Amino acid sequence: MLAWYAASARDLPWRRPGTTPWGVVVSEVMLQQTPVARVEQPWRRWLEEWPTPAALAAAPTADVLRAWGRLGYPRRALRLQQCASAILERHAGEVPEDEAALRALPGIGEYTAAAVLAFAFGRRTVVLDTNVRRVLGRVMTGQALPRPHLTRTERDQAAAVLPTEAASAARWNVAVMELGALVCTARSPDCSACPVQARCAWRLAGYPSDEHAALRRTQTWHGSDRQVRGRMLAALRAHPSPLPVLGLLAAADCPEEQAARALASLDADGLVSQQGGFVH
Repeated sequence: MLAWYAASARDLPWRRPGTTPWGVVVSEVMLQQTPVARVEQPWRRWLEEWPTPAALAAAPTADVLRAWGRLGYPRRALRLQQCASAILERHAGEVPEDEAALRALPGIGEYTAAAVLAFAFGRRTVVLDTNVRRVLGRVMTGQALPRPHLTRTERDQAAAVLPTEAASAARWNVAVMELGALVCTARSPDCSACPVQARCAWRLAGYPSDEHAALRRTQTWHGSDRQVRGRMLAALRAHPSPLPVLGLLAAADCPEEQAARALASLDADGLVSQQGGFVH
């Protein structure tokens, strides 16, 4: 696995030597539910603008949301700024090298904390994202796709194959993640290019179908409140000055009731504010 990674890994900016722990935090938050190709340039621009937690904590929230652009799930931008403020207040502006301290930060969950420890500090920790779970599930248990929710069994299995030496463990985590992203994909895995194909329980079992398919829910995008919220935020990004409420509702291009509901939810999430009939 490590030999395959050494020969096949993508040259991603946050993996390069010299990337700060804060740079790793930003990359991990941006990569949540967003493809790598859409993150690279925003990540570079973000670190140029706000290279430290202190810089982001001091930034106007409107600028932060505008810089987030079309990465999706814009509440992540707010959580990232709140995370920066917490790092500044609790840890003198330095990303903590402690799991409990990391998980106490806004927007940092189990996976992100483990990823920061591994990729920013070279610590031995179990990193389980969707790609890692899929690879280990196929190789170790023969499952086509993992359950919708992480289980204790998965954690134990991942820990059992993790190298004991810290640097190797950190590299192993990113190697398995890369294999899932490039080769052992969800829909069209390229088993002929897989370095562990001879040991893959799923392949040896004849590629059984997804036993958890009934548990998965497909979220519709077109016509959803999420799509309407995205249209509203795009309209606000395109106009530095506040927009009239009625104009923003019209820009949503949807039934009036849905537009009003989407605007109210954006306001409640702190992504916009309304004053005197205008939204900014």
